[in-house]
Amino acid sequence: MGEFPIVQYEFFDTAELTFSPRVRLVCETDCQRYGTSWACPPAVGTVEECRERCLSYPHALLITTMNEVEDIADLKGTLATRSDHEEITRQVSELMRSQGADTYPLSTESCAVCRQCAYPDGPCRHPDRMFPCLESHGILIIDAAERFGIEFQAGGSIVTWFSLILYRET
Repeated sequence: MGEFPIVQYEFFDTAELTFSPRVRLVCETDCQRYGTSWACPPAVGTVEECRERCLSYPHALLITTMNEVEDIADLKGTLATRSDHEEITRQVSELMRSQGADTYPLSTESCAVCRQCAYPDGPCRHPDRMFPCLESHGILIIDAAERFGIEFQAGGSIVTWFSLILYRET
């Protein structure tokens, strides 16, 4: 992973993931993107459907990147740093595919590839660049990070971005 600006990473089996419908409840009640994107609920399916899909990939790679932002409370400024993380996620997933893995990447927040998502009127325009949101799948990613010693609270004006690349050998 040395060729990518990844802060920490961990390989593990997807059976170690924790799923909770409570995570999805946050999507439904607190996220303005709920019901507006192929990367979010309800388009991704129920938590149980997401769990089954995730567990159909026996292995996972958790990666984190960090960015320093001017003001951690400035959501717009913080989200502006996400595109670098999404590009790293895409590159790592492509590298794994080039080595024979079938991958299913999950990443941060909601997809922001298109200015206006085609959901629900048409199919995703960029399925190769759209990574469903970790939380939309009901995954307790902080639980996994803590279990594997992944540091994510750097303090100050540092934001930590997570991606989970699920994979199986082909």
